[in-house]
Amino acid sequence: MEPTIRTVSSRVVYENRWMTVREDRIERPDGSRGIYGVVEKSDFALVIPAENGGFHMVEEYRYPIGRRTWNFPQGSYPDRRAGAPEDLARHELAEETGFRAGTMTPLGYLHCSHGTSTQGFHVFLATDLEAGETAREPEEQDMRQRFVTREDFKRYIRDGAITDDSSLAAYTLLLLHEEAQGLRATPQN
Repeated sequence: MEPTIRTVSSRVVYENRWMTVREDRIERPDGSRGIYGVVEKSDFALVIPAENGGFHMVEEYRYPIGRRTWNFPQGSYPDRRAGAPEDLARHELAEETGFRAGTMTPLGYLHCSHGTSTQGFHVFLATDLEAGETAREPEEQDMRQRFVTREDFKRYIRDGAITDDSSLAAYTLLLLHEEAQGLRATPQN
């Protein structure tokens, strides 16, 4: 399928080890021209560590929004490297929570900000968890971890303690997976 917006030219306006920001000059289907800013970032893995009717979540200070929030463990390979999504998911789970998963079930792939970024993420359900030591990065030194019930999870969303769109989208994939497996009667649970 041919793209409906044609790239006329492209230039990198900023780059570091985590991202590239480029500005593209574009031509729309009607022939009018414009610019498009695009953030290129590597895909990441997000893990839902589930057991005993709830989830293990992490909380940390998020500099861009200036506050602490809860989310499922997630991260990307350093220096925009590529690698197997499940390996990355297992690494992030152990690094942030200390847990090792006996079973890692892929739930799907989503884009997190498809209007501005190339980045997407693979979602995994981690079960058969075994506790271990964390190995957090320096940026994660203020990270906290907590087990939350499903009711707590929903309350956190309502109260604004979870604002991470990737965690909320991953939860939707989990509900769809459970529904397909006959594990939950309806997606509202």
